[in-house]
Amino acid sequence: MKTQKTVLLGMSGGVDSSVAALLLKRGGYRVIGAFMKNFSESKNKVTGECNWIEDQRMAKRVAGILGIEFITLDFEKEFGERVINPLFRDYSRGLTPNPDILCNKIIKFPLLWREAKRIGADFIATGHYARIKRTRRGFELLAGKDKGKDQSYFLAELGQKDLGHTLFPLGNLMKGKVREIARKARFPNFDRQGSRGICFVGKVDLRSFLGQKIKGRKGQVIDKEGKIIGYHPGAMYYTIGQRIGERLGFELLNDKGNDKLYIAAKKGNTIVAVPAGDDLLKRKEIKINGIHFIGGKESKGLKARIRHLGKLYGGKLKGNKFVFSKPVEALAEGQFIVIYSGEKVLASGEMRF
Repeated sequence: MKTQKTVLLGMSGGVDSSVAALLLKRGGYRVIGAFMKNFSESKNKVTGECNWIEDQRMAKRVAGILGIEFITLDFEKEFGERVINPLFRDYSRGLTPNPDILCNKIIKFPLLWREAKRIGADFIATGHYARIKRTRRGFELLAGKDKGKDQSYFLAELGQKDLGHTLFPLGNLMKGKVREIARKARFPNFDRQGSRGICFVGKVDLRSFLGQKIKGRKGQVIDKEGKIIGYHPGAMYYTIGQRIGERLGFELLNDKGNDKLYIAAKKGNTIVAVPAGDDLLKRKEIKINGIHFIGGKESKGLKARIRHLGKLYGGKLKGNKFVFSKPVEALAEGQFIVIYSGEKVLASGEMRF
C-alpha cells in the first residue's frame, strides 16, 4: 500500500525552490526535483554559457545535498510556441503582455502536472510565495505572508484543478527566513540573487529582444495638443506610463522641455506624451478581456492590482469591467489586472480600453 506521498517539485536553482524541497522532505514527502529547460538563448555575459546550464547545475547540486531524485524536463518547444511567439505577436499589436502569468498558466503548472501524473506523483510544488486554502466550496488562492515577496499576482490565472494538486511550501514564510534556512542547510545558493525579467528568459533589454522579431518603424511623439515633440523607433517597443528619453531610443526636439514626459497613449505608430499627473495618463474604468474567476464572485471590498507588487486600488467589479474608486495612472492594454477580496485572489484578466 502506498503511504508516502510523492511531490514533483519545480527546481530552478534558486534559493526558494531549494528550501521548498527541504521543507517538503522534512514534511515526510518523497520529493523529486524537476528542472524545467524552457529557454536556451540567454547567456551569462562573463562565461558565455547558457544561463539554464548554470541554473540546472545549481539545482542538481542542491538535490544531491538533500539526497532527492532529480530530473530535467525539456519544454523549450512548448514555451516558444505558447509564450514567446504570442509575446512577440502581442507587442507587434501594440499590447503589453505579461509572459510570467501566461507561463504559469500554460507551461509551468500544466506541464509539470502532466509529468507528475506520468511518474505517479501525487502533487506538484513550486517555491512561489503564495498560499492555498481548502474550503467547503473548493480551493482559494491567497497572497503570501511576506507582502514584499507575494507572488499571487503571477498565479492568478490558475484554476481549481491546478490548486487541488499544488503545494506552496513557502507561503507562510518571510524571504529572510527562507535564506536563513538555506544558510543553515549549507546550500551553496543561500545568498544567490533571485531571478528577474521575463519568465525563464531573464533580464533582457526589451527593445533589443523584441527587435529580433519585430522590425522597428519610426514614428512621431506628440503632445496632447498634437504638436510634434520628437520621434521614436517603434511604438510597439514601449508601454503606457513609461517615461520617454533618449536613452530609450527617442529623438527629442527640445530636451529641456521633454525630459519628464510619460507615454499616455499610442495611436497606431504615434506616441502621445504628457507630464506626470496629466489626466490623459489616468483611467476610471477598464474592460477585462477573458475574465477568469478562481472561485466565488464577491462584490464588496474589492481591490485590484495592475502589476506585480503594485499598489492595490479600490473599486467595483461590474460584469467584465472594473471601475476604480479614483482614476488610476499607467494602465496598459494587454497587462493583467488581478482582483482581490482581502487576501484572496478573486479574478483576473487582460486589460482593454
